[in-house]
Amino acid sequence: MGALYDASRPDIIDGACQCGWVFSLDGLMSRFCVKKVEDLVPYVPGEQPVSRSLVKLNTNEHALEPSRAVMAAIANIQADQLRRYPDPLATDFRSAIADVEGLSPEQVFVGNGSDEVLAHMWLACLSGRTVQTLDTTYGFYPVWAGLYDSPLVEVPLRPDFSVDMSALRESSHAIVLANPNAPTGMALSRTEIESLVTSNRDRLVIIDEAYHGFGAETAAPLVTQYDNLIISRSLSKSHALAGMRVGYALAHPELIDGLNRVKDSFNSYPLDAVAQAAAAAAIRDREWFHRSADVVIGSRETMRQGLLEQGFDVLPSDANFVFAKHSQVPGKVLFEALRARDVVVRRWDKPRIIDWLRISVGTPEQTDQLLKAVADSLQAGA
Repeated sequence: MGALYDASRPDIIDGACQCGWVFSLDGLMSRFCVKKVEDLVPYVPGEQPVSRSLVKLNTNEHALEPSRAVMAAIANIQADQLRRYPDPLATDFRSAIADVEGLSPEQVFVGNGSDEVLAHMWLACLSGRTVQTLDTTYGFYPVWAGLYDSPLVEVPLRPDFSVDMSALRESSHAIVLANPNAPTGMALSRTEIESLVTSNRDRLVIIDEAYHGFGAETAAPLVTQYDNLIISRSLSKSHALAGMRVGYALAHPELIDGLNRVKDSFNSYPLDAVAQAAAAAAIRDREWFHRSADVVIGSRETMRQGLLEQGFDVLPSDANFVFAKHSQVPGKVLFEALRARDVVVRRWDKPRIIDWLRISVGTPEQTDQLLKAVADSLQAGA
């Protein structure tokens, strides 16, 4: 029997993920597990360090605390709400989303984080079917392709990391895109997304808007016009609720019905009562949403300028992170030098992006600490 984790994975070196986690590569699969489980190569999440002294800029949590309305909603939870099962339809949360987006609740699906929502999409709509995505994008897409037996076509990004739209349009296969893309942070316009949707009305287009709210144009208004489009979102980044695990999808009611069938064949209660109340409050607090996004965008520009001044190439970003490469110092060297100075960022060992670092936008104080750590590392000959 083979090992559970494959040391040949591009984000694992000598059994150690470049995010900092270390896995046992010599553990054997149980003889009771089916062959497919043995062959799976699971997603490796970013490190969640225990130490509070680290400047944590590796997993793209929101730089600010959640809305006060969220905390009030949590504080107002009654004991009886915990005693009873939660609303399986998440009626109030779905209504809050529908009101903000100008949709009906029947066009909204909710789940336990956007990863679960996307996994349900994959099972409901893509299982066993060929899927197109990008060669440099969110690492969970190949995992779901393997889990649900979907041949995956990885369309290369252009040399400047922009999307080759003509290559995507030419194929008849379903499309899954992160917009803004991760880890690049670069975004397509709504018009560009619409061109993919209309180029073949018989293929599904899934747009993963996990980084919604930081400058990219959303494709959400298109779901009322097209039945072959699904938008996936998370409250982890845009609403500072990464610790609560809440995600949702926007689509034609018939697609939403398919997602509900999968959900109710897996877990009828994916969102607990606390999460539903907090998420509804977060969605309704539009003042916090816009104000906090402005803070993040301002800090992102400060970080970008500071990195440019220290010899980095920095891609344009519409997310709460930047993707940067130093003109002279290898990415692994900088990654380790920053970690030695208590600053944690993210990198991968894939050849195309081996020297690039993905750096989350933190608070203004964290941005200052990052730029100082970079300067100290470069001065020390990192």
